[in-house]
Amino acid sequence: MPKSKRDKKISLTKTAKKGLESKQKLIEELRKCLDTYRHLFIFSVANVRNNKLKDIRTAWKHSRFFFGKNKVMMVAMGKGETDEYKDNLHKVSKHLRGEVGVLFTNKTKDEVQEYFSHFKQMDYARAGNRALMDITLDEGPLEQFPHSMEPQLRQLGLPTALKKGVVTLLKDHQVCKEGDTLTPEQARILKLFGNEMAEFKVQIKCMWNSETGEFQNFASEEESMQDNDEEEDDNDAE
Repeated sequence: MPKSKRDKKISLTKTAKKGLESKQKLIEELRKCLDTYRHLFIFSVANVRNNKLKDIRTAWKHSRFFFGKNKVMMVAMGKGETDEYKDNLHKVSKHLRGEVGVLFTNKTKDEVQEYFSHFKQMDYARAGNRALMDITLDEGPLEQFPHSMEPQLRQLGLPTALKKGVVTLLKDHQVCKEGDTLTPEQARILKLFGNEMAEFKVQIKCMWNSETGEFQNFASEEESMQDNDEEEDDNDAE
């Protein structure tokens, strides 16, 4: 009787080795970029959407983007003056916290800031996002939905019923108020009714020049304080 594939044993040593190799490869790629490109930028992203990031990558094919793996990227650059790969890179590492990415490019600071300051796109909010405005649905027929969707709408909390085969809202219904933290049901309703409330935008936090080693911080004082708080939390956790 042939052995089941489910019985196949996986060597944890091999898995750990593979993970270590991928991290080492990322470190090598990052350091190669540090040696190749003139500028490095750290950027933060509000309301991350993979399709939006893909659009940016396509528009900036002449440059390199890295997103995620913050701790590995910190190792590549250096966490302090004693182990930094090049001068002042430890200052860059301090900004590798949260949903941030790294851009390597030969474009100037003005070109980068000009592009990203205008790259803002709306998308559907997700659970946990803040409502940007009050949304109320008016009583009456909802002819955009097939009758088969009525149970689903009711399950989301909408006061609906079928009237002569047409999905109908039996009374006015407030979906959300400005400032509300959206629930999964609210986010789903907003999407079904075509209300986009999440703004995808990129903010440049800092820049490093590979030719001079100069570091520039573009983050506001408030953001810098938040970064310091996060750093202290990380140190406490260690």
